Amino acid sequence: MTYEIPVTQARAELADLINRVVYGGERVVVTRHGKPLVALVSAADLERLEKLEAETPEPADGPVISSLSGTGIAGGLGSATGEQRRFGIAAHHREPGGR
Repeated sequence: MTYEIPVTQARAELADLINRVVYGGERVVVTRHGKPLVALVSAADLERLEKLEAETPEPADGPVISSLSGTGIAGGLGSATGEQRRFGIAAHHREPGGR
């Protein structure tokens, strides 16, 4: 389960948040103005993530393209709208000559 909390509140509740992550198995996303900044995850989650990164070969396009294709953004606009809303992105890409 993922729990979101504003950075100002997270400062005041850091010890409780750490307990939620370690003992409750939660992941905590710290936000500023409603936008995700950082995530608190258990050391076991971090270890799994680092292992996955080490096992996954980096494509020729580089890590940014790899990250985008993992979210579905690079492959099409189907989920791009949701991601733009989630991260507060207001700009839209338009093809040259497009409207």
